[in-house]
Amino acid sequence: MNYFSNSFRKAHPATLLLVSYLVAIGLGTCLLLLPCATRSGDIPFVDALFSATSAICVTGLVVVDTGTYFSPFGQGIILALIQMGGLGIMTFSVFFFLSIGKRVAFRQRVLMQETLAHTPREDIYRLVKAIFCFTAIVELAGAALLFIHWSREYPFLKALYVAIFHSISAFCNAGFSLFGNSFMDYRGALLLNFTVCGLIILGGIGFPVIYEIFRKIGARREDHMRFSVQTKTVLVTTFILIISGMAIFWMVEHDSSLRDCSLGESLLAALFQSVTARTAGFNTVDMAVLSNATLGLLIFLMFVGASPGSCGGGVKTTTLAVLGALTWSRFRRRVRVNMFKKSIPGETVSRSISLFLLAIGLTAAILALLLLTQQGAPTVEESRAQFLEYLFEVVSAFGTVGLSMGATATINSCGKILIIVMMLVGRVGVLTFSYVIAGAEAKNGIEYAEENIMIG
Repeated sequence: MNYFSNSFRKAHPATLLLVSYLVAIGLGTCLLLLPCATRSGDIPFVDALFSATSAICVTGLVVVDTGTYFSPFGQGIILALIQMGGLGIMTFSVFFFLSIGKRVAFRQRVLMQETLAHTPREDIYRLVKAIFCFTAIVELAGAALLFIHWSREYPFLKALYVAIFHSISAFCNAGFSLFGNSFMDYRGALLLNFTVCGLIILGGIGFPVIYEIFRKIGARREDHMRFSVQTKTVLVTTFILIISGMAIFWMVEHDSSLRDCSLGESLLAALFQSVTARTAGFNTVDMAVLSNATLGLLIFLMFVGASPGSCGGGVKTTTLAVLGALTWSRFRRRVRVNMFKKSIPGETVSRSISLFLLAIGLTAAILALLLLTQQGAPTVEESRAQFLEYLFEVVSAFGTVGLSMGATATINSCGKILIIVMMLVGRVGVLTFSYVIAGAEAKNGIEYAEENIMIG
């Protein structure tokens, strides 16, 4: 017992964060293996592991239909895992200790900073309480609006259950749906589409940003509180990605997959897919009929993902913004990287580059392994299509998005394990995962003389 206690105290926060997710996945898998969790009373171990990982990592990729395969008990387990994974396991543990009047240990506060994108330590307690209050209010409001929609279609209790399930799934950016074709039957439903989009955006911009916005609203006029560069970057980048993604999606698809829709319905579908592609994984358009250009757009949006400290994965909007600012600075022959009249630290720029390159390398490695472990397509044309499908699934797992071209349900157990690893890395963060794999930070060694090399 002392050995495990000492190991816990000495472990790097990144290691503890990863272990906490592994424990939650193990617990969720055991619960889903119970006979009462499925309607048939049986589920293969790999499928239970995949479903638990997808839920706790708020991904939404599925190998069995959630609405028909799992019993109400199993669906409840998945919903609990979604809520825990969406808010973060460390957030739940800190809130529990605060609720029973216990002090939160220093190591847990450090873990909270890892989870919530290095929020200042003195704000952790207030932020955790604000997160739970905000989450409860938003999810209840979302459930109420969705209930209004589904009350016209289902009896009271079923409409309430479906509304609560999808409200939590949308806010936590999970993408799990009780419908086999997601929201394809509700493409033109204004209330449902705007409610789900709102929940996804609020869950994807990051809790520190939401907290800062509410502090700004509540601040006295004479305080002159200004938004941080983090908040400005997240809001501006999110807006640009949503609008540009919507415009490109509509321009490419309005004469193909959306040709049977009215102008308003096609624009609504384009908006919904632009919002959901970066984080959530719901869909109102069949992924199988989209053009290669649109699939490329969705892959890019999924790779970018959500914002730091949010429910989503990916390389994050801030990473994209910093890399864009770095490129612009080099183009203008400037040494410093500036954003919103502030200079970005060199360490932040280096982390952004490292994260981006690690994400690309990991995606390529998992994709290569997936192609090697699956049965090859019989023709060259089918092989090319299979490559695109697997790339789509791998990036969807990394971005914890959940959009699928249908390949996830057809891959073998080895492929499912690879997707599980990708979902876990996408949720805890590629840098966090790399810290665990690389071990302790290297000590400062010998500093050698500089010598230039040619680039480009």
